[in-house]
Amino acid sequence: MKTEASQLDTMTCQRARLARDARFDGRFFIAVKTTGIYCRPICPASPPKESNVTYFDSAIGASQAGFRPCLRCRPDSAPSSPAWQGTDTTIIRALKLIDEGALNEGDISTLASRLGISDRYLRQLFKRHLGITPTYYAQHQRCLLAKKLLHESHLPIHEIAIASGFNSVRRFNEVFKKIMTIPPSQIRRVQGKETSLTLQLAYRPPFDWVAMFEFLKMRCVEGLEWVEDNVYCRTFAYQSTHGIIKVSQNTKQHCLNVVIDSEQLKDIFGLTNHLRRCFDLDSDSFTIERYIGQVMPSAEIHSGLRIPSVWSIFEAGVRAICGQQVSVSAAHKLVSKIVTNLGSPFHDHFLFPAPQVIADSELAFLKMPLARKETLRNFARWFINDFNESLIGLSDIKGIGPWTIDYLKMRGLSDSDIWLASDLGVKNALKKVSLINSPSHAQPFRSYLTFQLWRQLN
Repeated sequence: MKTEASQLDTMTCQRARLARDARFDGRFFIAVKTTGIYCRPICPASPPKESNVTYFDSAIGASQAGFRPCLRCRPDSAPSSPAWQGTDTTIIRALKLIDEGALNEGDISTLASRLGISDRYLRQLFKRHLGITPTYYAQHQRCLLAKKLLHESHLPIHEIAIASGFNSVRRFNEVFKKIMTIPPSQIRRVQGKETSLTLQLAYRPPFDWVAMFEFLKMRCVEGLEWVEDNVYCRTFAYQSTHGIIKVSQNTKQHCLNVVIDSEQLKDIFGLTNHLRRCFDLDSDSFTIERYIGQVMPSAEIHSGLRIPSVWSIFEAGVRAICGQQVSVSAAHKLVSKIVTNLGSPFHDHFLFPAPQVIADSELAFLKMPLARKETLRNFARWFINDFNESLIGLSDIKGIGPWTIDYLKMRGLSDSDIWLASDLGVKNALKKVSLINSPSHAQPFRSYLTFQLWRQLN
């Protein structure tokens, strides 16, 4: 990635910022030379003269060039821009691991080992794609989260420092001032104490929350998930954090409001990125739907459709196995029985059971064939002993075929390019909608084509 904007031409950036077009939010950032501030395209401030503006691909690029974030439009809240991604899977995985907190506890050598490369090559990848070091990227992400918490919560600064991945308040203040060019105290003036946290997670419109909410509501697992009006709720476990999330849409701000209720907020750094993945907030529907339009008649495309991912790959596997050859309703009754019988009680609800608990259970409470129960137990054992993101070895388990693996990739790993050709719902939808080209024309977004066809059944 170059320092200055390269993914869009200058004329496009100019028109987008003058129109405050939310479809470009996060795709580029506007640095104002006269004020030393960088903004989002949707910033409500009076637009500066074009001669005083420089465009950047990323907030990191603007920050590294010496500009500080605007306190009105808050660039830390912009949806990320994936336009440059796809050229190197190693750097994408490295960014994902850092966003999950890989450098909070470990060092660059440990991260490089997990990626199967040398730490020297890892630094070269970051320099080539981002123009920065892995350490700077991690520090910048921590500071963006901290700034978000300073704006949106009443958590004391020392708790924000820990929640953002810093080991001490002194180190937090030092790094924050260096990267953001202002001290935390200049943003935070009111301190308090709370056990719940409300965050605004931005997306780039269009985003059809109603379609996502309906999809999740239809598949709610009793004891684990529930809905309140237009709010989706569930218990969760993320690393060492357990709690409840409540998610609703804020259409005016183009974001989701997420309330996190937890007794400790140590892993918020990774949790916020996990939430973005689960609700598919960083996808560019405008770009995706151009690809879908090459396969599906444009009149049939449901704009703003996103992919709701399952909370964990293990939970996705259990749901997929229970959903084999049964209706959606029957499948989720089976999963509900697993949760209520084997899950840990949590605030009048349950946490999803751990793999070892399912592996050790006879599953006698489930009304399903013995072979299907054995598939569940074997999947849990595979997850404990042999799990890998390539899902190597999973097809060796009796009862797990191509459909189950593809479903896992799509909703468990958020793979954007899964075409569920053998799915009964897809087959039924194709009786209603005739594709104008082969599904291959929608690559690398065939998962969205699958969801578009599922939507035709509603």
